[in-house]
Amino acid sequence: QVQLVESGGGLVQAGGSLRLSCAASGRTFSSYSMAWFRQAPGKEREAVAAISHSDGTTLYYAASVKGRFTISRDNAKNTVYLQSNSLKPEDTAVYYCAAGDVVGMSRALYNYWGQGTQVTVSS
Repeated sequence: QVQLVESGGGLVQAGGSLRLSCAASGRTFSSYSMAWFRQAPGKEREAVAAISHSDGTTLYYAASVKGRFTISRDNAKNTVYLQSNSLKPEDTAVYYCAAGDVVGMSRALYNYWGQGTQVTVSS
């Protein structure tokens, strides 16, 4: 099992940047594929980005964030990051990290979830 704790959310003006972090417990972090999802009020949870296990060479991004967001991982620190640049008001949501065995953009692939961190982008 793995426990996930997100941090780094907050209030930022449009055009600004935030770096979200997700710290994982356990000694097998490198064996998990990781992903970031987000959920805005009244909307379904959607995938933002995903990174494969171990060396993280396989990456996926939602079309809405490609070119603005970057997912990365540091296995030595048991942490996955989401660097979010050029933020827009429509990026406002609770951001969740998730861990699973297979990388992809489907919620069904991920067994473990954090509690989320709020990102609010003002116009």
